[in-house]
Amino acid sequence: MADKENTEITYKVLLLGDSSVGKTCFLKRYIDNTFQDAYLSTIGFDFKFKNVTLKDGKKVKVQLWDTAGQERFRTIAKSYYKGAHGIVLIYDVTSKRTYENIRKWLNQIKEEASNRISIILVANKIDCEGEREVSKEEGENLATTSGLTLFEASAKDSINVNESFQYLIEKISEKYANINSNTTKLNNSKNEKKGCNR
Repeated sequence: MADKENTEITYKVLLLGDSSVGKTCFLKRYIDNTFQDAYLSTIGFDFKFKNVTLKDGKKVKVQLWDTAGQERFRTIAKSYYKGAHGIVLIYDVTSKRTYENIRKWLNQIKEEASNRISIILVANKIDCEGEREVSKEEGENLATTSGLTLFEASAKDSINVNESFQYLIEKISEKYANINSNTTKLNNSKNEKKGCNR
C-alpha cells in the first residue's frame, strides 16, 4: 500500500529531436537496458512507463513519450506538449544538421509547452567518435546559450543514459515541489485573510 501511495505522482516526459538521432534506442536503453542497432523510424508516438526512486527516497512514475522526428509529424507533436513536465532534447553528434535544428525545436517548445517545463540537452552517439561532426565544445556552447544542461551520451554503450533521465526527473520533482509548496502557502494565506474578515 505504501508503494502505491509513493508512486501516485506521474510526470510526463517527451523525447524530442530530428529523425534518426536515436530517441527510440535511448529510451529502450533506459527502460529495458537493451540496445538494438536497427530500428524502424517511429511512426507517430509511442510511450512507456517507468517507476523512479528519487534521491530523497520518494517514488514517482514517469510516462516517457517517444516521438517521431520527421517534419510531417511536428504539427501533430504540438498536442503532446500539453501536460508535459520535462523534455529530453536529443541531437546526433555525427550529424551537424540535427545539432543545428535544436534551435527550431527550442522555438517550438517555447511556443507550445508550459513555461515551467524542464529541459535537458543530450548529444547522442558519442560511441561514433570517428564520425563526429559536432564537437563537445559546440554542444556546451549551445547548452550554455540556451540555459540547458548538456549530457554527452551513448545509447549503444549505455553512457549517461540513466544519469540524464535521473537528473531531469529530479529537476522536475524539485520544481513542482516548490510550486506546490508556494501554492499551499498562498492558499493558507488566503484562508487566514478570510478568517480575519469574518
